[in-house]
Amino acid sequence: MKRKPSAPQSIKTLDKDLGRIGTLELATQTVSRPLIAPGIALAFMVLVGIGASVFTGGQPMGLVVVAASVFGAYMALNIGANDVANNMGPAVGARALTLGGALIIAAVCETAGALLAGGDVVGTVSRGIIAPESVAEPQIFIWAMMAALISAALWINLATIIGAPVSTTHSVVGGVMGAGIASAGFAAVNWPVMGAIAASWVISPIMGGVIAAAFLAFINARIIYVPDKIAAARVWVPVLIGVMAGTFTVYMGIKGITRIYKPGLGLSMLAGIVAAVLIWWIMRPVIRHQSEGLENRNKSLKTLFSIPLVFSAALLSFAHGANDVANAVGPLAAIVHAVGEGGASDAAVEIPIWVMLIGAVGLSVGLILFGPKLIRMVGSEITKLNAMRAWCVALAAAITVIIASWLGLPVSSTHIAIGGIFGVGFFREWYAENVLRKERNNGTLPPEERIRRKLVRRSHFLTIIAAWVITVPAAALLSAGVFRLLNLITL
Repeated sequence: MKRKPSAPQSIKTLDKDLGRIGTLELATQTVSRPLIAPGIALAFMVLVGIGASVFTGGQPMGLVVVAASVFGAYMALNIGANDVANNMGPAVGARALTLGGALIIAAVCETAGALLAGGDVVGTVSRGIIAPESVAEPQIFIWAMMAALISAALWINLATIIGAPVSTTHSVVGGVMGAGIASAGFAAVNWPVMGAIAASWVISPIMGGVIAAAFLAFINARIIYVPDKIAAARVWVPVLIGVMAGTFTVYMGIKGITRIYKPGLGLSMLAGIVAAVLIWWIMRPVIRHQSEGLENRNKSLKTLFSIPLVFSAALLSFAHGANDVANAVGPLAAIVHAVGEGGASDAAVEIPIWVMLIGAVGLSVGLILFGPKLIRMVGSEITKLNAMRAWCVALAAAITVIIASWLGLPVSSTHIAIGGIFGVGFFREWYAENVLRKERNNGTLPPEERIRRKLVRRSHFLTIIAAWVITVPAAALLSAGVFRLLNLITL
């Protein structure tokens, strides 16, 4: 029996070397992949700094504006990573949108909202939170705004890392308050305003949760738990879509298009009623056609809510870009104004287009790079959402903002959206337990059975509530520390 000739030693060595190189390449890819997103974010901030230096070249304190622009870009990235998940998370969790589709729609709508309808004027951020006269000296005011910007961005970044959707508005408010206290003492803070903001921690999520649960209860009673679901859907789904259209018309009128036109609450309400009736009339034959051939089960109903849910998520993103871009660029605009005018001002501060562009692009870049983590958490890890439940959350968010604007309450869109998700989840728990009790002739459920049937993840609930409670004080403490550090550096 002949022995097989062995491969030359040089070929064996080559194979081993190629194997080592392949392993090294795989290890390099594995290590470097998590660094891609931070690298792109850093490149964006560098580009913003270069661009800001072009606009401020030769100006006194131009380097201060450049630094503020970089921190404004960092803030915008963090808002995109954290805040936008509230609008797109329910649609992704309900599988009405893929994650990639949600990122594209949100990026386009956020940018469009910021550039087309973003606030063209913003009151100096210190106005209303701290007394302007207490930070009248230009350097104190500029460092206070810089400290607020840095601390809010750091806090939102930390919240994103631990998976807690927090209010960017409250983060900025806390930053301004902390810098104001560090610069002028506790007497400089407008405590009634801060009390109203603290009250919104409780009011906005409860209001959003109750409204979302009420809509889900209505859908359960009128559509889901009836003998002929499809016939009921043909009657009620056009009505609900009409309500959604009317609500978002009002919402856009009072929150989303104020830069283009300010119709006021009365005209917005009238336009909302007209839109609701018109869309209801249009959707009746559409829903009738869509429902033909569908089986009489809940899965069939989800298809009827998917497209309205996508539109609601897109509109929420547009309105978010129009309103919350001020959180990213408000302190930056105040710094630019202070450098140009020589200090704080009681007058409204116009946001230059290049400053607005930083906020708009930063929101989208932050969303694409870092948003998927929180989108998944909001959409599927708090409680299970389908198209109908997610639709209730989106509609509740819009209605709550309208009611809050009418009552003059300072509410957070983040708190409202998350409150709506919790409201839907807790309502489902209550409803399931109530049905089970009736089946057992009002018998009490064993504790083990009650725990097993929980539909809301308590760990996420506690983490989010804790993050909400400490957002303002944490941002304030960070801001006070940053303000002191800036003062020491510039002495």
